[in-house]
Amino acid sequence: MVMDLTGMELANASLLDEATAGAEAMALCKRANKKKSVTFFVDENTHPQNLSVMRTRAEYFGFDIVTGNPATDLSQHDVFGVMVQYPGSNGDICDLKSIIDAAHEQKALVAVGADIMSLVLLKSPGELGADVVFGSSQRFGVPLGFGGPHAAFFASKDKYKRSIPGRIIGVSVDTKGKPALRMAMQTREQHIRREKANSNICTAQALLANMSSFYAVYHGPAGLRTIASRIQRLTAILAAQLDTLGFPASNQRFFDTLTLITNGQQQAIYQRALDAGFNLRKVGDDELGISLDETTQVGHVQSLLNIFAGAQVDFDLTATDQLCNSINMGPIKSPI
Repeated sequence: MVMDLTGMELANASLLDEATAGAEAMALCKRANKKKSVTFFVDENTHPQNLSVMRTRAEYFGFDIVTGNPATDLSQHDVFGVMVQYPGSNGDICDLKSIIDAAHEQKALVAVGADIMSLVLLKSPGELGADVVFGSSQRFGVPLGFGGPHAAFFASKDKYKRSIPGRIIGVSVDTKGKPALRMAMQTREQHIRREKANSNICTAQALLANMSSFYAVYHGPAGLRTIASRIQRLTAILAAQLDTLGFPASNQRFFDTLTLITNGQQQAIYQRALDAGFNLRKVGDDELGISLDETTQVGHVQSLLNIFAGAQVDFDLTATDQLCNSINMGPIKSPI
């Protein structure tokens, strides 16, 4: 499942969470790259928790982390690796291929932090040339749980299999000749190599990874496309309606997340949302972030419109909700 969605050749048996998987991706980029550089470039649109953990790990690895817009700032630095969030923390979907091509011209490896649900519709990072792809599998059938636990997925090109953290599970046969799963590869980790190990936090979240896998099995490719398409459709409707109310999105290419300009009304709207039971994200001094998922209903969209307007907004979204729930609705085109 992970290999199909990421477009990569190899995936391990999960890691602890997305943030530590990001740090593992950074470490892999250094192990697999012969450049003498100790600088790692991180997309400024990366989720804060991912950046925080990478900064902590970089300090003890002896790496320097620089942040910026990879589309414009990458050429200013000599780096061994680049991490790009796809989609970004503000919901924007960048032109990933041009960033990857620019990084590879500098002999740098590229790790992509991806949203697994968005990959159902978007072109996979592997198709665009990424070297490593990681992220959280929470969106595939695992409750939020107030922040966890959630299994991370981690995939790479096959040539990095000796550098990948964790365990690789493969298909074999048992003593009776029946198909069986077995551990195909496990690098000598902390119990043998200690500080020289590929990873000292290679904990697998096997139960949660299996839950996410069976979520995908249950729905199948068509079902996943329907779910992802419905999420994106409702997000597009919300963006269009809020724009008519005078709250445009600063990210014009999105999957499920909008960052909205509030025109000086950030705190007032934020408070109305809290009072109504909605948890919006403050971005800077004048923007608010909204993310939708498969549990979002038309009633939620209507409530958000009322919150931003500060009054009852009359929009008939019943027909749209029926369209979004239709199992015959095909996938939308990628925003890129």
